[in-house]
Amino acid sequence: MARRCDVCDKGPLTGNSVSHSNVKTKKTSLPNLQVVRTLQKGTPIKMKVCTTCLKAGKVVRYVKALA
Repeated sequence: MARRCDVCDKGPLTGNSVSHSNVKTKKTSLPNLQVVRTLQKGTPIKMKVCTTCLKAGKVVRYVKALA
């Protein structure tokens, strides 16, 4: 499973966690991805979207209407 946003291509960041004694260990920070149903060309599909794109309105959630 790719940990990437389908809209903005945001992915994991890597870096060092530095302790008080200056010992460095690797750490990763992952984007806050949500699985969202959206409409693409008239058909609902599931996309992995970061919350930044959701808040910015780059993706609109698809909600099925009850009949």
